[in-house]
Amino acid sequence: MELISPGLIIAIVIAVLVVFFLFKGIMLVQQSEAVVIERLGSYKRVLGAGINWVVPFIDKPRSITIRRYREHRGENVPYVVDETKIDRRETVLDFPGQNVVTKDNVTVVVNGALFFQITDPRAAVYEVENFTQAVEVLAKTSLRSEIGKMELDKLFESREEVNSALQRTMDEVGDKWGVKVNRVEIQDVQMPEDVEEAMRLQMAAERRRRATVTEASGEKEAAIAQAQGERQAAIERAEGDKQAAVLRAEGEEEAIKKVVKAAGEGQEQMVIGYLLGLQYLKTLPDMAKNGERVFIPYEASAFLGSLGTFNELTENLGETARRNLGRMAQGEYGRG
Repeated sequence: MELISPGLIIAIVIAVLVVFFLFKGIMLVQQSEAVVIERLGSYKRVLGAGINWVVPFIDKPRSITIRRYREHRGENVPYVVDETKIDRRETVLDFPGQNVVTKDNVTVVVNGALFFQITDPRAAVYEVENFTQAVEVLAKTSLRSEIGKMELDKLFESREEVNSALQRTMDEVGDKWGVKVNRVEIQDVQMPEDVEEAMRLQMAAERRRRATVTEASGEKEAAIAQAQGERQAAIERAEGDKQAAVLRAEGEEEAIKKVVKAAGEGQEQMVIGYLLGLQYLKTLPDMAKNGERVFIPYEASAFLGSLGTFNELTENLGETARRNLGRMAQGEYGRG
């Protein structure tokens, strides 16, 4: 049996060492992950997704410190881990509620969420010790600063404004840390019970005020509509009375002309005086109602004494003229 030569043994050992060395240097990086490599303690490069090869025992991945939260007995408890592979996907940081004082000195508990992702793994490792903790602390301090500028009522109306201001602040510092803040959201705002009860009462009073205003506005519109209707009705009644008066006047004028024509020339004044005397006699009852004594002017007394003479005149008138004169005396012209 031949012995294995020392040279062959050395070659086999060298081959095994080379295979082991090559295998040891292979590093597999998943998609959306990155690894920061240091060579003898100094930064070398960032490994991307896929199969990468590093020098064994010389090139080493630099770990990154990350602060996370986990639920324990109903509460989010923070814990710190060191990871060599950096996740470049968008990550949500749901930091617990914190006490914040508004501009009107109301203490509220604000719970927020932060959506970010690592864009520069090298900066995230070397520019800040614990980038997640740094991002969380910056978000909390910025949140206190922004809410401290607002009153409580304004806070509920301006959540988007607060979110935008926080995102701008986070972007300015995040670029230095290699972190891109995509969104900042205020999830919940908890108020003290007395403040919450006061706001409920205020809202109820505001709803009652709006209902009262709406009811008053409706009554106002109804009153305006009613007044406009009454005004239009009065206008129409006045227009009707006007037209009736015009028709009566025209009828009386036509009748007087017919009577005067039938009476003959020189009798116009007697006819007109007769009609005026009859009109005066009609007003006597109303005058008696308004006072205890009735005074008859001298001219009226003289005129009434001449009515007998006028009656003799009417006997010479035709039947049509007498009928017209009677209708004028009764005020029937212009009716209908």
